[in-house]
Amino acid sequence: MCSIVGLQGNFKGNEIIKMLKTSKNRGPDASGVFLGDIKLDINLDEFNDDNDYELAFGHNLLSIYDSQTRVSKPQPVSTDNLILVFNGELYNFQTMRNFLSKVGVEAEITSDAQALVYLIDFYAKKLDLLKAVQSAIRLIDGDYAFAVWDGENLAIARDPLGVKPLFYAKNDDLFGFASTRQSLKEVGLADINTLKPEHILFNGEDIAPAQALYEKVLEGDVTKIDKMLRLSVLKRVDGLSEIGVIFSGGLDSSYLALLLKEISENIPLKIKLYAVGAKDSKDVEAAIYASKFLNLELEICEVTEELIRESLPQVVKAIGDDNLMKVGVGLTTYFATEMVARDGIKVAISGQGADELFGGYKRYLKSFVEGTLNYDLREDMSNMYHVNLERDDACSMLNSVELRLPFLDKKLVELVLNIPDNKKIVSMHDDMRKSILRKIAFEDGLNYDIAYRPKKAAQYGTGIDKILRKKIIKDTDLGSYLD
Repeated sequence: MCSIVGLQGNFKGNEIIKMLKTSKNRGPDASGVFLGDIKLDINLDEFNDDNDYELAFGHNLLSIYDSQTRVSKPQPVSTDNLILVFNGELYNFQTMRNFLSKVGVEAEITSDAQALVYLIDFYAKKLDLLKAVQSAIRLIDGDYAFAVWDGENLAIARDPLGVKPLFYAKNDDLFGFASTRQSLKEVGLADINTLKPEHILFNGEDIAPAQALYEKVLEGDVTKIDKMLRLSVLKRVDGLSEIGVIFSGGLDSSYLALLLKEISENIPLKIKLYAVGAKDSKDVEAAIYASKFLNLELEICEVTEELIRESLPQVVKAIGDDNLMKVGVGLTTYFATEMVARDGIKVAISGQGADELFGGYKRYLKSFVEGTLNYDLREDMSNMYHVNLERDDACSMLNSVELRLPFLDKKLVELVLNIPDNKKIVSMHDDMRKSILRKIAFEDGLNYDIAYRPKKAAQYGTGIDKILRKKIIKDTDLGSYLD
């Protein structure tokens, strides 16, 4: 994961540097800019450009891959016709590279950004830029946000579920996009918008997909869930030697840890679990029990009032919201990824999305009784990007840790949204919910106590919400931490 920024209009070169400095935590390993030409590995503190420009890109790199066939390289990247900045991962990178080789692209391609820019360029030789971007998006499998310019046209795009953030804003003189709201504020842009998942902003016009991922209706086959989830997890650790797991000891994180452990029996992969909670909290107790069952190493962050007070300002500012529930969950992600970063691990797996996909929240019982469960699940999936994903991304990237979300694989989401409601919730008295996922996890090897542990929201299971409500908000205005 990285940080991408861009400006179009009338501005000084140093404005793009301001944006990159503000989001340097997202990509501490290298920085690059396009200001008339591409400059890589620049020192943001020493770089100075007071010239006038009409378009510029910037990129901060979080370097994850370093092998003979795949490397995390500084950006922007280019072809003879295109300039591109990219944030995210292409899980079918090798497939894209093979495709480009077969269609005659002779360039050496060793990074995701290179694969994407050459793929768009391949289509742009026959189509206009918008159609070229749309054609490329149909082939790639990943979590991403990117911007591409062909000398006349600017297109920015976001992945199908909004796993990676992308914001934009404009005034009379300037248009800007960035991975963070703060980068746009840094250059005086207000009225900030979020680019919706699967949308393309083409020369300022918002282009929606012909059919959104969560709207697709197809035949749902329960027997395929297990295989597709395993494939989703495998794709997200391809090329990695170590992985952290945001761990509560509940169904979702424990099942992912189980699948990771199975993968590690065939490829070298170091797995470590990270749990967060107040002393003797439900999540800590469950995490200790589940880690012993899985025989995986566990590290615990013991949450205290002092620790929360110390972390609140940056967490609230990062998520841009003082909503108590969002702050509670955001703190959990922040504390967990802080431990991950201390261990030198750059990627963590999270179970985010399982509740919206399989019907985990208590309110879904009412939906089931009223016959609206499928509609409500699809509606929640369509809103995850601004309700949950942008919050989690912002808090993990404060620690320069990339979150990967196997439950939000686009093929898995398409499949599970079309599974009958009564496979997810079996009756109006089904207090456990997520029935099909619990059954699969139990059959795959989780014991009953873990597979059928009742759902407990992170802010409650960790005890963070209790500390916030009883000890902190009485004398602290969370809104004061917002700009």
